Amino acid sequence: MQNVDAAGLGIGDDHPTRIMGVLNVSAESPYDPSVFDDPAEAAAYVEDELVAEGADIVDIGLESANKRFEVLSAEEELERLDVALSVIENTAADPVWSIETRYHEVAEAALSGGFDMINDIAGFADPEMPRVAEEYGVAVAKMASPPDLTRPGAVEETPWAERKGEAWAREADYVDMVYEALKQNGLPDDTIVDPAFGGWSEAKTVEDDRETFRRLREFRGLGQPMLVSINRKNFLRSLTDRSTEDALAVSLAATSMAIERGAHVVRTHDVRETVDAAAVGDAFLPERHRSRDGDVSVEELDVRTEADLRRHVDRLGTGDVAAAATLAVFAVEGLTDDARAELASLASAADATVATNAGGGLLVGSHAALAELVAEDAETGGTAAVLDAVAAALA
Repeated sequence: MQNVDAAGLGIGDDHPTRIMGVLNVSAESPYDPSVFDDPAEAAAYVEDELVAEGADIVDIGLESANKRFEVLSAEEELERLDVALSVIENTAADPVWSIETRYHEVAEAALSGGFDMINDIAGFADPEMPRVAEEYGVAVAKMASPPDLTRPGAVEETPWAERKGEAWAREADYVDMVYEALKQNGLPDDTIVDPAFGGWSEAKTVEDDRETFRRLREFRGLGQPMLVSINRKNFLRSLTDRSTEDALAVSLAATSMAIERGAHVVRTHDVRETVDAAAVGDAFLPERHRSRDGDVSVEELDVRTEADLRRHVDRLGTGDVAAAATLAVFAVEGLTDDARAELASLASAADATVATNAGGGLLVGSHAALAELVAEDAETGGTAAVLDAVAAALA
């Protein structure tokens, strides 16, 4: 996993979760507590309510990315940049300053004026954005988006048949699209990937976001740190039928889960509470070995499913070993002696293992071995029931 340096702030597996607080200088932004047009008032908010409560990064938005509003041009964003730069000048605190934009011209002007990193909500739809980030030597957060500056986050609107082929477009699910969108125009070393949670298009559903969250660990396969922006999002609050104002609890629960699944930066309006939720997530992260000896490095990957591993395989080009390397364990009970013996024999032939007791036991094997096992014909009903259940689990 690549660690990223954001103006001296380490981001990645070797560092604690970083909190990105939000400040908007756009009157149309939907969350009033974070919206300011007076630099002095905004600076006081940054010092007293963002940095003082634990924000490592302050992300300043020049316009609302809400799809209901007209998209500002680069020139219109630049007109608002003066307010954002004045906030930095009026702030005694020294967080990492992030500019949220989709235009390389705005990013370049912001970096020249005192910003430290870029938050690109259009995912390098502006192909000059990676060049700007590399020339200035800054970190850049890259949100999954189509190659369209006016449609941030709407990954399903990418011409996938053109880009990946008709067969891929037919078979791909929403998470596949997000994953591929994040590859658009490359991933410079100091890139932080953002899977684009939220209602970015009419076609996107809350279940799309929930499935992305369930499979968040897969995005570690890109080899870059990950940012999540899940604060009070609809895919969470709709689980408990809460309004935006009452959605803090679900946001905090999801924050700890996101960290466990691989998030390194959490973008939020609720800094103090999110700092606490992140502390819980960090405290219970599984131990994974990482070491370096000269040029040789070893990293134990955070892999739970075949899909998790397949993403790493695809990135490294190491051949299709995902099914052979991913283990599954099933508890089996209620087998007759004949069924137990038959299952053990079939498992052995498929390079799987059965550890039996009087009524059943454990069935253990790689996904490849278990797939071979379930293809066998069982003579006893008990064995057939086990094979059917395992086949359903692997499907």
